Amino acid sequence: MISTKDFRTGLKIEIDGKPFEIVEFQHFKPGKGGAMMRTKLRHLKTGQVLDKTFRSGEKVKKPDMVVVGMQFIYKEGTDYVFMDLETYEQMNVPDENVGEKGGFIKEGDTVKVLLYNGELIGVDLPANVSLIVAQTDPGVQGDRVSNATKPATLETGLKINVPLFINEGDMIKVDTRSSEYLGRE
Repeated sequence: MISTKDFRTGLKIEIDGKPFEIVEFQHFKPGKGGAMMRTKLRHLKTGQVLDKTFRSGEKVKKPDMVVVGMQFIYKEGTDYVFMDLETYEQMNVPDENVGEKGGFIKEGDTVKVLLYNGELIGVDLPANVSLIVAQTDPGVQGDRVSNATKPATLETGLKINVPLFINEGDMIKVDTRSSEYLGRE
C-alpha cells in the first residue's frame, strides 16, 4: 500500500483495479478539516486523464507492474510480436496497446515495456531514434527556403515532415516525444 505522503510525479498506483500514473499532485489544507492531496492521474491503458482528491494519510494499492526488456520481432496483422529476452517467450500485443510509439520501433529493436498483470500496456522509448527515409519527394535545386519542409515516410511507416534537402535512403534522427526531425545521422 502507498500512502498519500509518498505521492510523487510518475508514481504508478491502482484505483478500483485500474492502473494510473500520477501526472501532477498538490498538497493543500482547506479552511476546515484535515489536509488533502489533489492529483491529476493518467490511466495507463486508455490515456484518459482525471482529477482525484485524496485525504491526507489515505492509502492506495500498488499495482502489479514490472518493466521488462523485450525485443520487437515482427508485426503480424495488427499485432506487434515481442520476445522476452530472458525467457524467449513471445507475446502478441494489439496495436492499440503500443499506440503511436509503434512507428518508432524497427524489427530487432530492444525496448523496455511495462507489464501490468502480465499484459503489455506501455513501451518506453529513448528520447530519439535513427530511422531511414523510405519515401519522399526529391529536393529541387534552388529550393532553399529556410524552415521549409516536405512530407516523408520512414522505414517503419511513420510519416513526418523533413527539410527539403533530405532524400530517400538518408538516415535521420527523430524525436520520439514530438515526432519531429532532429538531424541527419
